[in-house]
Amino acid sequence: MNYQQQLTPWVVYQLNSDSDRQVVTRFRRRNDADSYLKVLKQTRPNSQFVVAFDAAPRTAAPSKDEAALVEA
Repeated sequence: MNYQQQLTPWVVYQLNSDSDRQVVTRFRRRNDADSYLKVLKQTRPNSQFVVAFDAAPRTAAPSKDEAALVEA
């Protein structure tokens, strides 16, 4: 996940018929994503959309310095 995606964690997905999802757009705030979702549902009533929080996955184990900070 790049820096821009970390700044905009709220994602509007379009759900496709084959259990696939496509990113429509990203937002910094949940209420902005919900408002855009409302507009999408009005303009494209036959499509399905959902808002989700896209958290950054933690891929690496914490370093010794980070572990020391947690223990302190």
